[in-house]
This record gives sequence, structure tokens and C-alpha cells, in this order.
Amino acid sequence: MAVDLAHADAAYSDADLRGVALVRTEYHRIVELLGRIPNSVELGIFGAMWSEHCGYKNSRALLKRFPTTGPRVLLGPGAENAGAIDAGHGLAVVFKIESHNHPSAVEPFQGAATGVGGILRDIFTMGARPVALLDSLRFGDPASERTRYLFDGVVGGIGHYGNCMGIPTVGGEIYFDATYGANPLVNAMCVGVVPTDRILPARAGGAGNPVLLVGASTGRDGIHGATFASVSDPNSTQRSAVQVGNPFLEKLLMEACLELRDTGWLVGLQDLGAAGLTSATVEAAHKGGCGLDLDVAQVARREDGMTPYEIMLSESQERMLAIVHDGHEADVQRVFEKWGLHSNIIGHVINEPVLRVRDGENVAAEIPTAYLTDDVPMYIREGVANPKIAELWQFDATQVQPRDDLGETLQRMLSAPDVASRRTVWNSYDHMVGANTVIAPGFDAAVLRLRTEDDQDTGVTIAIATDGNGRLVYLDPYNGGAMTVAEAARNCACTGATPTALTNCLNFGNPEKLDVYYQMATAIDGMSAAARALGTPVVSGNVSLYNETEGEAIYPSPVIGMIGVLEGHPPRPSAAGQPGDVLALLGPWRDDPVDLAGSTYLATMEGIVAGRPPQLDLAAERALQDLLTDPQSFALLASAHDCSDGGLGVALAEWCTWAGLGITPDAHLMEHISHPLAVLFGEAPSRVVVSVAPAHYAGLVELATAHGVPLTQLGIVGGDQFRFAQAHCSLADLRAAHEYGLGEALGKTPVAV
Repeated sequence: MAVDLAHADAAYSDADLRGVALVRTEYHRIVELLGRIPNSVELGIFGAMWSEHCGYKNSRALLKRFPTTGPRVLLGPGAENAGAIDAGHGLAVVFKIESHNHPSAVEPFQGAATGVGGILRDIFTMGARPVALLDSLRFGDPASERTRYLFDGVVGGIGHYGNCMGIPTVGGEIYFDATYGANPLVNAMCVGVVPTDRILPARAGGAGNPVLLVGASTGRDGIHGATFASVSDPNSTQRSAVQVGNPFLEKLLMEACLELRDTGWLVGLQDLGAAGLTSATVEAAHKGGCGLDLDVAQVARREDGMTPYEIMLSESQERMLAIVHDGHEADVQRVFEKWGLHSNIIGHVINEPVLRVRDGENVAAEIPTAYLTDDVPMYIREGVANPKIAELWQFDATQVQPRDDLGETLQRMLSAPDVASRRTVWNSYDHMVGANTVIAPGFDAAVLRLRTEDDQDTGVTIAIATDGNGRLVYLDPYNGGAMTVAEAARNCACTGATPTALTNCLNFGNPEKLDVYYQMATAIDGMSAAARALGTPVVSGNVSLYNETEGEAIYPSPVIGMIGVLEGHPPRPSAAGQPGDVLALLGPWRDDPVDLAGSTYLATMEGIVAGRPPQLDLAAERALQDLLTDPQSFALLASAHDCSDGGLGVALAEWCTWAGLGITPDAHLMEHISHPLAVLFGEAPSRVVVSVAPAHYAGLVELATAHGVPLTQLGIVGGDQFRFAQAHCSLADLRAAHEYGLGEALGKTPVAV
């Protein structure tokens, strides 16, 4: 039945629609679909499900460009709450990364803590036991009091939730730039392990089967959280949109769900995250091709007078939806009771594919689930490159000259907030709980042992890394996107693990602006090309848009979470060696000032973000990674460390401080350096510093030749001095700069390490 749109428009003002993140044209479409004016509960449900956070209306078309299949892929994007790969020995590795940017800008501790809680639920909802957490963080100027407040809150929230849950936080990354000053990025990744034949689905099914809501009682916290994260310039006073977490309750919920996994009593499990009960029920019903009849009067509440609207849209944490085989509801509830958890039957599965929400006998909402999923608007635009970027490409990096003695410059680079050791951060995280951490935080990639459920070592290790570089993506979206994937894969390959699959979190500004849309679309194309070339399909992820304040967007900041698999060899460390060993460079030797374009050196020492960054050659990158994972490499290489932020000079200095050994450079190589600043700090991609015993160097030459990878001898290990390309300083000075730099930038009192 056609509805008079003028009459429909009178029902809701523009302010009403903005409150649920809808525009007038979308509202008209809802009216047309329903054939009537939606009531306020229905409008709120549509607003949540059609939000960018839940509906991906500005990114869904672009996400289809990613490669999503591969020989080890078990579950790709959208199939369940997270992606999964086959790690062998009957085990699946389940993983995903998500954002909690907007809540963390308002309440940094709770925003970050509940971000960790949410990503954990995505993993154990599938029957997988979480074994590791990682994070990727972006903040503004570290000298700013606002940044220091956000930093302390976010780091505290991540550590609190993970430590209380007993899940090790094994890695991550942190960067600082003014573009993130009012809009920090807080991305959390979780990795879990489950037998491949015991993965739980997140779907409903079987007419008459009861639906249980278990865990925390429902309150008013988090209402409009999904829509809050889906609009430009969210009001910083919206504290009601930020959830409050209880990790001790989530620990009980996790153990109860894992106990129920193998009972055969569950049809499916779905966590309550963004949009709360609304998204959980809609997604479970739609995946199962059925509907749900809910009675919100049966939902346990911790606040009086809550309306159906508030109950359906609350994002109270530590809650789970369980669809139970009819007749086993009492069995399931007994397990929840054993773990001290309250549960209620709040509805039943129905054949009709609708979400029906009742409040006792009164129907508060009734919407076909397809309207909330298949009919979400999809916006496809023709992006336009910001003309400012073409101007920035004209920057002449050949004119950059050293400001100081290069030894002093190297120390300043090592102490820079984007380069300095993150020890002060990861020391606040328990990264060894579970006793499976083989390589701890602070190096190229974390490495974990893969154990069976009865705690038997499989001989398999998994390498995990998160990587992103918003500055490079800003200057060159395609190349920057590709380099983000390449670096994450390279970090895993340095350990010897074969990069296998990735998850991503796409952090961008307002996609309605054509230059931002261009950044996102072009970066996705670059990431897709790299993922195909390196054999690392995308199996899960998250999109976080509208990351801007007062019209100023963050740097486009896609973050990659990469998984690599290694069997038959111990993982290779980032730094190890003996006096007399050879330090060498795998990848191209570079002596060209153009490599300083877009570099950490230029941003840190000159305060300039300009130039066209060095371009990635995907064939060369693949050859390098194939060499690092070649079985012969394990007999030759003592260590391998990626060259990225800060270039070769920083990579060498890090290797020396970690190994406690100096370097005497190859004299012939030093004689032919024309641009020492570029040699030290240029950031050409696809390069790795390796250490090798003298007796093995000839073998490495043969292996590099076989893979078509350039090899350059850099120097000999030994002593307590760093000498390379006119940079000369003591290891003690380098170590102090590296270890204390971040704390000093944040105004913290140094602690001896």
C-alpha cells in the first residue's frame, strides 16, 4: 500500500532522523518497504541496522574487491562472527580485528576495555578459546594533555580487560600524529583456537526453538552506540553511547559458552555487540533463514522503566544470545547457573522471516529481516583525489640535508614517539599468561605455540602482527594500502612463518566526501592487489568511518592483522647473533634521497609530510617473503628484522640494541655511499636485515640468487659501538634513547629497564 510521504514526513523531524543516523531519503525508503509509517521502536531498529557500523552502506560494495578464498580458509568475511583458517592437526585459528574509536574518544578507559570485550566475544561465540590479543592505536601530539589523558585511559582499559580475562596481549602498534588528536583510533584484534569440526554457528533455526539471553542485565548504557559511531562529528558529550565493561563476568560467560559448545544443545550463539539485541537477533535470524518472536518483558533489566526501544538498542556488555534445541533449555540454563550467570527465555524461533518484538501482549515492532539486511542502502560514489596530494608529490626530497651529527640524529630517531620502544605499554599487559607465547611483544611479530584442547603441543606456531601507516596511505592511497599488507606479511615472514590470511580494520573519515571515498576505494584496491600477490586472503574485518572532528579527518588508516603458520622449525628471532657474524640486507640496497619522501625521518625531524613515497614492487616483495620462509633459510639465518619506520638505520640500531652487539660496517660499502641520510632513513620497501654466521654466508648468497633477491653485506657484529653510514654512537646511548623515548615524550618518569 502506497503511503503519502508528506503525511509520513510529518511524523518525524530531521532532528528525529539524525538521532538514529538516518537521512530523509532513507526514511522514505523505509516507509515504502513497510507500506506504513514506522513506529519509534521500528525507526530505531532501522537506524541501527542501516547505520554504517552495522550495515556498511558506504563500504559494502568496496569490500567485495578483496580476495577472500585460499587453501587454508575455512570461513571468510560475513560467514560467522570472525574468519577462520585451517592450521592443521584438526585445529582452526579464528581471528578478527575491530574498532572502538568513537567510544574511546569519549571514555578512553571504558571505550578501550569494552572494545577488547567485544572482540573476545566474537571469538568465543564461535566455540574458540581466545589465546591472544593485539591492538593498533593512534593518538595526537604526545605533548598534549588531551593525548596523555586518552593514552593512559586506553592503555589502562586494554590491559585491565585482557589481564582480568587471562588472555595475553602479545603485540600491537602505536603511532602519534595531530590528525588523531580529537579522534584516537583504538583497534583490537583477537585470535582463538577451536577444533575444525566444533565451530559454532551464529544463526537461529528450527521453529519453536527457544531463544535465551544470558549474562549481564540490560541497562541504558550504550544506547545508540552503533549510530553514534556512524555519523560525522559525534557529540563528545554522548557518554550514554559508551558501554561499561565487566571482564570478570565475561570470563564466566566465556567458560560457560565453551562448556556448552560440545553438548549438542545449542543451535547457535550470537554475541550482543553494536546495536545490542537488535543486531544479534536480526543477524542470527537472517543467517538461519527464519524469524524470531521476542518478548522484551522477559529481558532482565538493571534499571527501572526501560522501554522496548531502550531494551532493543542497549549495548550493555557481557551478553550472549543462545538459540537452544527445544527441550534442552533447562539443561543450558543449568550450565549458565553453574557459572553464576542469569539467563532468560526471551523468545522463540518462527518460520516467518520477520523480527517481531512484543512487550507482553503488545507488539512493539514487526519488520521482515530482509529489510534490515538485504535492503540496507548501498552508496557507490566516484571518488576524487584531493588536489593537495598532487602538490605534495612535488616536494623535492633531494634537497633535504642533515641537521645534526648523524649519530645524534639516529638517537633522536630512536627516541621519537613513532619509533621508540613500547615497553612501557606492553609491560602493563600480561603477555605470557597461558604459557604459549614464544616471541613476546616488541619485535616484528608475536609467535604462539598452537596446542590442542587437551594441551598437547602440535609443533605448529602461529605468527601474528598488526600494521598500518596512515601517513603513507594519505600520500599515496594505492601504494600505501599495498605496503600495509606487505609489511604485516613481511613481519610474519621474518619469523619464518608463511603469511596465510589477514583481517583488516578500515579507519577513514567521512565517506560522503569524495576525497575520503577516493582514499578508501583506492587503498582497498592496493590492499587487494597485495593480498592476492602474497597469498593472504581477507577472512574478516571491520570498517570504521566518520573518524573526523570539526570537518578534519584523520589520516586514512587501514590496519592489517596478519596470521602466519610455521611447522617443522623453531621461529626465527628478530635479533640474535655472535661476535663475528655477518649483518646483511635482503632486498635492494638504496642510496637515493627520493626514499625520504613520506618517511618517518621527514615527519619527525623536519615536521614535513610530503613527497611520493617509494613504490612497492609486489613481485620483489613475494620473492623476499618466499626466501624468508624457504626451509633452507632456517639453517642459514640466525635472525631477521624488517626495515620499515625509520629505514635501514633504525632497523640496524634496533637489531644492535636487542642483540647487545655493535656493528663495524663493510668498508667497501661505506666508501661508495653518496647520500648517508637517505641510506640511514630512506624507507624503500621489501627489505630485511638478517644475521648469519660467516660459515653460512655463501649458502645465503646461493639462496638469495635462487629467489632473485638482492643481498648486500652490511658489516660485522661485535663490540659496543654502532658505526654505519657516518652515524657513530655507543650501544648504551642507543638503548637509552630507544627505551626511554616514549615515556619522555608522554611526560612520564623514566623507569630503569
